[in-house]
Amino acid sequence: VQLQASGGGLVQPGGSLGLSCTASGNIGSINYMGWYRQAPGKQRELVAALSSISGPLYGDSVKGRSTISRDDAKNTVDLQMNSLKAEDTAVYYCNARHYNNSWQWVHYWGQGTLVTVSS
Repeated sequence: VQLQASGGGLVQPGGSLGLSCTASGNIGSINYMGWYRQAPGKQRELVAALSSISGPLYGDSVKGRSTISRDDAKNTVDLQMNSLKAEDTAVYYCNARHYNNSWQWVHYWGQGTLVTVSS
C-alpha cells in the first residue's frame, strides 16, 4: 500500500486546513484510513481515522474541530480541521491499517506533511 498526502503548510491560529491522502496498491485489505500527527518531542498520536463499515474515530485533542471523510471510489481520505491552535503544529502522517492473521495491526504510512499554526 502506498499513501500520497497533500495539504499542510502555515495557518494562522483560528484558521482552517484541509489534508488529503490517496491510497494505491493492495488496498482491498485496508480496514482504516486516517491521519496521525507527531509534534516535536512527543509521541505520534491519532488525529482521525475512518473505516468503510464503522463511524469515525477522533483523537481527544481534535474532537469537535475536525471532520474526516473517505471516498472509496477514489481511494482518498480527507481531513478538515478548524479552529486551529498552536498545539496543532506537527507533522501529519496519512495512515492505512489492517489486521494480519494474528489480529495485529499492520500500518502503512505516507511521507508526512508539516502543519504549522502560527501568526
